[in-house]
Amino acid sequence: MTASSDPMTPPSTASAAGQPVAPGGPRSAPAAVRSSLARYRIIAYVVGVVLIALVLVGMPLKYLADEPSVVDTVGPIHGLIYMIYLAATFDLATRCRFPGKKTILVMLAGTIPFLSFIAERKVAASIRGGLTTSG
Repeated sequence: MTASSDPMTPPSTASAAGQPVAPGGPRSAPAAVRSSLARYRIIAYVVGVVLIALVLVGMPLKYLADEPSVVDTVGPIHGLIYMIYLAATFDLATRCRFPGKKTILVMLAGTIPFLSFIAERKVAASIRGGLTTSG
């Protein structure tokens, strides 16, 4: 049995090209985390804007003016965008090794108007702080 195939031997901290590898592997490398954070920030902003449009424009029109067309149009769009938000949040959470509770709370932030903006700011600040201290 060679040292590289021995399950008890710790993995190398250098890639085949001799470059250092992030402790969590290439998914946790600073460049990969920055890319994932950028995707998360964009989709969090879009989800927030669409949810505000749905709640502050669509719902009043539906229930006060008996005009459901905005909800009928924007509702499914928000649902699709929210699913993308969940995927982006999960990707970022796994790359940054968020605890389960934090991951779920960030995912739920896309369901409450204005909260996705607050969560995005807090998540971005905490990740940037971690990137500057480690990278």
